[in-house]
Amino acid sequence: MKAGIASIRKELAGIYSNEEIESLIFLIFEKVKGYSRTQFLLDREENLTGEELLEMNQIVSRLKSHEPIQYILGDTEFFGLPFYSVPGVLIPRPETEELVQWIIQENKLAEPTVLDIGTGSGCIAVSLRKNILNSTVLACDISRICIETTRRNAELNRTDVTVFEFDILNGAPKVDFPELDIIVSNPPYIRETEKLLIEKNVLEYEPELALFVPDDEPLIFYTRIADFAQVHLNDGGSLYFEINEAFGKECVEMLRIKGFSEIKLKRDIHNKDRMIRSLLLKSGLIDR
Repeated sequence: MKAGIASIRKELAGIYSNEEIESLIFLIFEKVKGYSRTQFLLDREENLTGEELLEMNQIVSRLKSHEPIQYILGDTEFFGLPFYSVPGVLIPRPETEELVQWIIQENKLAEPTVLDIGTGSGCIAVSLRKNILNSTVLACDISRICIETTRRNAELNRTDVTVFEFDILNGAPKVDFPELDIIVSNPPYIRETEKLLIEKNVLEYEPELALFVPDDEPLIFYTRIADFAQVHLNDGGSLYFEINEAFGKECVEMLRIKGFSEIKLKRDIHNKDRMIRSLLLKSGLIDR
């Protein structure tokens, strides 16, 4: 096994940072050998079979082409839960876990009804359903592969999430939405001109539909979702966004103009403006 580890380090050197390589090595051996982190540390004298060596080399070859490890392995972890990860579906990010945690911490309702717009892998919807007891969670997306993946991830985590197709920009197909207490969305928010700043493994492999917006309409999804929320959120309902750090103030101002209250812009673990929460108070201030 020591020889295998040394080989991986050599093959990936210069492509990934040393820290990334060490993380990838563990993930590879977790996949190939089924090792826990403790086993990985203790069993380094064990020899690899020819089949295991072949699988390891195939994974490393794909990593050298910058393919995301989550797609190679077919799974990932989010908020302490397992999720299928497939090409065509955005890979969950650690920063989004902070958004989920914020929603869970702020929720005071015994049986909230939640809608996740642009659900992707379903990581937000499934995590909220798993952690907010007696919640009703709905999740929508325009992509059929995202819808199917979310359903699989809900089943994987033994959660009941209602998943359906819906294009938020065009309001189609027609859906009879229930009254909602919470709306959350991590929509596309990277401008086309920001592509030069995007890492190769993201730009070449992850779905553009889930990432990019036109340069002249950076808030297109936020504006449309805010309009949708004005119609479908209950009095005192909460709207949560993950946002482009460059447009925090603009998002806050847009929500203010549309009549949302108690707007809070929140920074993530990297000290970037990344999340916004606002309330829709239709009948004056509500004690929440």
